[in-house]
Amino acid sequence: MTKANPAPVIELRKVCMAFAKPSGKPLPIVTNIDISIQEGEILGLLGRSGSGKSTLLRIAAGLIKPIAGKVIYGGVPLDGPTEGIAVVFQSFALYPWLTVRQNVVLGLDALGLKLDEAQRRAESAIDLIGLDGFQSAYPRELSGGMRQRVGFARAIVSQPKLLLMDEPFSALDVLTAETLRTDFLDLWTGGTLPTKGVLMVTHNIEEAVLMCDRILVLAPNPGHIAAEFKVPLPQPRNRLDPAFHAIVDEIYAILTSRITEAMGRQSQIHGGLVQHLPAASPTRLGGFVEALAAPPYDGNARLAKLAGPLGLSTSDIFSIAAALHMLEFAEFKAGAIKLTAAGRVFAQSDTEGRKRLFKEHLLRFVPLVAHIGQVLDERERHVAPRARFEFELQDHLNRSDAETTLRTAIGWGRYAELFTYDDRTRTFGLVKPAA
Repeated sequence: MTKANPAPVIELRKVCMAFAKPSGKPLPIVTNIDISIQEGEILGLLGRSGSGKSTLLRIAAGLIKPIAGKVIYGGVPLDGPTEGIAVVFQSFALYPWLTVRQNVVLGLDALGLKLDEAQRRAESAIDLIGLDGFQSAYPRELSGGMRQRVGFARAIVSQPKLLLMDEPFSALDVLTAETLRTDFLDLWTGGTLPTKGVLMVTHNIEEAVLMCDRILVLAPNPGHIAAEFKVPLPQPRNRLDPAFHAIVDEIYAILTSRITEAMGRQSQIHGGLVQHLPAASPTRLGGFVEALAAPPYDGNARLAKLAGPLGLSTSDIFSIAAALHMLEFAEFKAGAIKLTAAGRVFAQSDTEGRKRLFKEHLLRFVPLVAHIGQVLDERERHVAPRARFEFELQDHLNRSDAETTLRTAIGWGRYAELFTYDDRTRTFGLVKPAA
């Protein structure tokens, strides 16, 4: 490989991953994934929950082995964790009984360095990431942003060639996350880090456009690459730049299309009984519909324009939009959402009116909820264990999606007063009619 055409930092070639269903049959998680990270590049993996982003990151780290395909790092197949690859996780993942310095030194354990060299490297990483003066502090003494800085310091202390980041800013408040992103980009663009390439998992579209040189959009069931975007904007990037907004809007449109396509396909499987239900509570749906119906939106808005003013993450806004589309309170397409006539009535109704309309749409458009009610109605004692429906879902959805779907169904069914649920006994019951 010539200098003009250097080898990628890492390659994933035709990678596939599956986990076992309760029946023992494989449930595909990702399929035929090809990814390469070039030197000097931040590559973003963007997609909804369940699209396989974190699974791919763990495969790239050598933490799990794919069932097919291979990972090439340093010119050879990757077979387990190796020197030169470090991970920054979503949670802080610090040992509470260790100081900042001790937590950072822990990142060097596998290298077998002498204590004085390990301490020197740790001090350098702590200073680089902006924690100088806090070496002897314990995690309980630090803010969330400072704890995540410790996570970054622990990752870069080993001077990795490849840095993997799994939603590293999602657990932080908006201002802290923005500061940490800016500081990281300053280190990256300034050439201060020894790292040659970065793979970042995110569900935040603006974050991906702000930080990444290239973005792969993943679609679920099973996870696959749906689109690729290059971000030809110089750093530092301006969120108010029309070119920035154009890329954000295009990605919103792509994800919208993929979500509605997936919903359409799922609605055909078993009559829609195993369709994935988004994590969106009736309270959040009601608040969103109220905001969308009011000025300046008047029932119609682009999703990219809604997330900031409503304080919603990208994941939240897609979940809410998908739920309203499913319930036919809104139309969700081309990166925009528009209230239907029923959605406008819902926005203007009082609490009891909303409950009645929600119940009507739930029974018409969400087969799983109607199915739970029918099973309860047909049983002599009108009760059923949660496991009865869990196993049904897990034959078609991964465990996480099945859990989310059933939790959403419980919340929606309770709100509509279709059934009760006792979490202590994990049992559904039919709502008794008022005397």
